[in-house]
Amino acid sequence: MAQDSNQPATLSAWWEEVSFDHKSLFTLNGQGELLLKEYRDYPERSVGTLNAETPDMLFKLLVEKFPEVEARVTELVTEWNTETDKLKLVGKVERMKEYLHHANAVGDFHTIYKLVENLDKEITKLTEENYAQKLALVQKAEELSSSVDWKETTEAFRNLAEEWKQIGHLDKKRNDELWGRLEAAKDKFFERKREHQEELSKEMLQNLDLKMEIVEKAEKLAAAEDWKKATDEFKELMEQWKKIGRTMHDKNEELWKRFTEANNVFFERKKQHFELIHKEQEDNYNAKMALVEQAEALKENTDWNETTQAFTGLMEEWKKLGRVPKEKSDEIWKRFNEARDYFFNNKRKNFEEFKLSLDDNYAQKLALLKRAEDLQDSTLWREATDELNELMAEWKKIGPVPRKHSNTIWERFLAARRNFFNRKDENREKRRHIVEKKEKERLNQTAGFVDKIRAELREEEEKLEDFKQGLENITPGMKKEAELREHLIKLIAQTEHKIEHKKEKLQQAEKQLNAISGKEDANS
Repeated sequence: MAQDSNQPATLSAWWEEVSFDHKSLFTLNGQGELLLKEYRDYPERSVGTLNAETPDMLFKLLVEKFPEVEARVTELVTEWNTETDKLKLVGKVERMKEYLHHANAVGDFHTIYKLVENLDKEITKLTEENYAQKLALVQKAEELSSSVDWKETTEAFRNLAEEWKQIGHLDKKRNDELWGRLEAAKDKFFERKREHQEELSKEMLQNLDLKMEIVEKAEKLAAAEDWKKATDEFKELMEQWKKIGRTMHDKNEELWKRFTEANNVFFERKKQHFELIHKEQEDNYNAKMALVEQAEALKENTDWNETTQAFTGLMEEWKKLGRVPKEKSDEIWKRFNEARDYFFNNKRKNFEEFKLSLDDNYAQKLALLKRAEDLQDSTLWREATDELNELMAEWKKIGPVPRKHSNTIWERFLAARRNFFNRKDENREKRRHIVEKKEKERLNQTAGFVDKIRAELREEEEKLEDFKQGLENITPGMKKEAELREHLIKLIAQTEHKIEHKKEKLQQAEKQLNAISGKEDANS
């Protein structure tokens, strides 16, 4: 690739003379753009624009860049070969495909295209297997939806949900369709179960389910480290517990014990955490000050690669250290950042390669952005949350991109994340409103039942009064009057018995109404 003193006068002449491996994959147009030819799903694109006076400079950088691109693909293939659950790498494969649409380098792109294409084909095969497994679960759920074995089928549906989570990736359209069918089958069964439970012991069983849900949430929260959010959620769970009526005594005691244990575990951890914060922040400050001094000692260094790695190591150590006292945070970060900026500004002035590095960062972040926008409409809340957090971690590691793109892609990336997490919050709020609606329906039903019993009691009391007056007005002496007297005495006894029964029934219903009304008042 080296030129002698008889340098070609034009880029086209230079192109005719230059020789390198896999040249057949590239062309040079009249504007000096070095074009990578079309390959299947990869359209023709420019990998760089050569300067007519010094074409070898950028061309050499592009050739030297290809091993980095190839290494990324090789690393992905290696990870793929060692990963048992291949579909965990769907996001990385998609990001790699997107990256290869933008990576600027010169080399054997067709070979690495084929490597990624093979991964894509295997993903398709595994996805179809997942589809078959999920379809089988849906069909089983639809069979279970008509079952009358309430306890066993409830557990079976929970197991189906767990099996569903274990199956792995499936494209959103088919996944949503199958999930909708499974949810419909589950809803059908639980609606039938609810109606059955209402006939037997509606309130106690419903309260048991609600308290079990609260306990499970509390036990998950016990390990949380978002202290403010988890504290608020524990308070909310306690309020929900207070609003829920009674359930079977032995179950209630067991659930309350589990709930309080989870609560105590979290708040003890929180206490210990905040006791350590002050000391940790001072220790972090001293450690970060040492990093600042190292950074300031390195900033004049002109050994660019070694010093870049050193600054990267310092930044990684900085990130691991955590927060420092608030009043010292801005000052120490400013000193550290100024040292880094001083070095990297000098590096930019001396290396045209830095521009290529910026472009590569942009290509990587475009791939992350594309995946984030693909995930923003997902309903796989946990899986999508984990991957979005992984994307954010990778984004922070990548480094700067060209300034003209920086704000745009960052805002798009944040917008995709916000859209997903807003939808996730709305889904949780919707489920909370459904519970409140059912509580109001129970209040109205119970109030109507109380009014009905009161009306029946008044009717019986009026009958009793009529029977007593009739008894007082009977003239003694005749056989016919004696029979009438005996009949009225029986009616009076029967009516008094009915009145006592109605009063007991009314007392129980009013007690139940007061309990429900108390919960509604607390909700309002």
